[in-house]
Amino acid sequence: MSDPSARYGTVALVGAGPGDPDLLTVKAYRLLREADAVLTDALVSEAILDDLPDSVEIVDVGKRPGPDRERTTQADINRGMVRRAKRGQQVVRLKCGDPTIFGRGGEEAQYLASEGIEFETVPGISSAMAAPEVSGVPLTHREHASSLTVITGHENPSKNESALDWDALARTVDSGGTLVVLMGVHRLPDYAAALTEGGVAPETPAAMIERATHNEEYTATGTLETLPEEAKRVGVSPPAATVIGDVVAVREEVLDSLRGSPPVGSLAEAMPDGGAEE
Repeated sequence: MSDPSARYGTVALVGAGPGDPDLLTVKAYRLLREADAVLTDALVSEAILDDLPDSVEIVDVGKRPGPDRERTTQADINRGMVRRAKRGQQVVRLKCGDPTIFGRGGEEAQYLASEGIEFETVPGISSAMAAPEVSGVPLTHREHASSLTVITGHENPSKNESALDWDALARTVDSGGTLVVLMGVHRLPDYAAALTEGGVAPETPAAMIERATHNEEYTATGTLETLPEEAKRVGVSPPAATVIGDVVAVREEVLDSLRGSPPVGSLAEAMPDGGAEE
């Protein structure tokens, strides 16, 4: 008897990067143009989706509530990938950033494997790297930081069952490491307080970068003590990444060398070619 899975299509778990279409990998771009269907997250840049051939079915599976206040569940996404693959389609599951950095790519890979669906994972540039770097903050630096830690900002530092060891994170920053927090806009005051209580100096440089690589990119800077109020004052909203550590001070040195123009909100605005997208 022939193997029915041999007639199945395939699924590619693809990272779309932080937003700028030019930051797609060559492989990601090729798979998107060859796909029968693209199941896309809400944060994927419209510029990427608008460039797809008309033959590609674009399915919005973002988990944000729709007009009827219903959310797409992870079970819905899993079934949608498998259903299309079993019809023989070439499917791209498109995720903002990288598929496996807080993107549930590992969970989806497990589900596809359990259903006998052939799949591959295509890395993307995570905002954990892109946001600080395009804003002028190096993640490591011989004189400032020799380690990098990336965490989710959805964790409540005050809950007993937190999966994060905030005292250990504080020791990492205090010893000169760089800490990047993803998806942590609303909990910024909470984790800033937790790090301070863990021993991080209140004057430690910190920055929050909103919509990195988009035209609307903006960077709020300050210290671990002042950044929560500054981000609130200027109205930073998701998606944004926070970077904490001595490396943030390098950004100010870079910008100081570019002064002579009006004050800027991001390094991109200080550059002659302006923002990231056309």
